Amino acid sequence: MGLSGKTVLITGASRGIGAAAAREFAEAGAKVALVARSAEAIAELAGEIGESAIAIPCDIARYWEMEQAIQACVNAHGSLDIVVNNAGAIEPITHLADADPAAWGEVIDINLKGVFHGMRAALPVMLEAGGGSILTIGSGAAHGPVEAWSAYCSSKAGALMLTKMAHKEYGDKGIRAISLSPGTVATQMQRDIKASGINPVSQLDWSDHIPPEWVAKALVWMCSDDADGYLGDEVSLRDEGIRTKLGVSA
Repeated sequence: MGLSGKTVLITGASRGIGAAAAREFAEAGAKVALVARSAEAIAELAGEIGESAIAIPCDIARYWEMEQAIQACVNAHGSLDIVVNNAGAIEPITHLADADPAAWGEVIDINLKGVFHGMRAALPVMLEAGGGSILTIGSGAAHGPVEAWSAYCSSKAGALMLTKMAHKEYGDKGIRAISLSPGTVATQMQRDIKASGINPVSQLDWSDHIPPEWVAKALVWMCSDDADGYLGDEVSLRDEGIRTKLGVSA
């Protein structure tokens, strides 16, 4: 689909799903704002994409930084039409009785509060403009417990509820809130999971994971009217029907 004239802000854009999404949205004609803590990595990616991309170093766990990132995006590109809440963390992978409370809380700060910060900072801008799309990378972990992933599962369940809340409160005001559950994706996070050796996910073969480019294609598709049936809900990339729509079915 064409997204010419649209602006998308992507968190966690320095690698993996975020970087693939930045390239895919730019290919579709959108202006992109790359947000991540890794300033050098997003600067390099912005240079690769070209003049339609800007790099905005930001820690999404801090609301004031996210608010400034949104404003920097609007100042540079003139609008904000799409936000992709992608940044996420899974460490510490540990059982509850052994979890370090501070480290556990950092996962909540990124995966849950970071999503809230993205929504909270973007919504006033989008509402004033008459609407926009808020897409959040979810997980099957939002729906059931996975051994040693208490922080990750809890944060992803909360992030899914934020998507539902955004739709409940602003769906009739032009806000398109959708979550995407991609399944297991060949990124650094999966390397960390494999290294833990805990739970069945860590035992998966690398060939079982889908490429991040599939997720990027799904995110672009979710900005179209074809995805309106999923508003306030979740798209699953495990669904063969969705894969067929995207042209990525194995």
